[in-house]
Amino acid sequence: MYELWLTLNIVWELARAAAPLVLAAVGLWLAVIGTAVFRRAQWRQALAPAAGLALLAAIAVFATLPSLTRSSFGELRYWVDWANLAAIAVAGGAIMLAYAWPLLALRGTACPWKERS
Repeated sequence: MYELWLTLNIVWELARAAAPLVLAAVGLWLAVIGTAVFRRAQWRQALAPAAGLALLAAIAVFATLPSLTRSSFGELRYWVDWANLAAIAVAGGAIMLAYAWPLLALRGTACPWKERS
C-alpha cells in the first residue's frame, strides 16, 4: 500500500510542476476538438487509423521509457514498477488517440497515407 501512496504523491507533484504545459496541451486539444465538431469531421472513418497510431505510441513509450530515464528493464523489480510503466504507456497511447482522432477526422479519409481524391 505504501508503494501506491508514494506513486500517487509523485504523480501529484509532477502534475503540479507541469501544470502550465498540461493546461496548454488541454487548450490545444479543445481547439482541435472544437474545429473538428464545427467542420463536421468524419469521426467513424478516422477511428481505426487513430487507434493504430495510439497502439504504436503506447508500444513505443513502453519500449523506450526506461532508457530515456537512464534506467533499464532490469531495474523494474517490483510489480508497482511494471504497473507504472504500463500506465504511462497507456497514457501515452491515450494522448496520441486524443489528438490523432480529431486530426484524422478533419482530414476526412480513412487512410491518412493515401492521396486525397
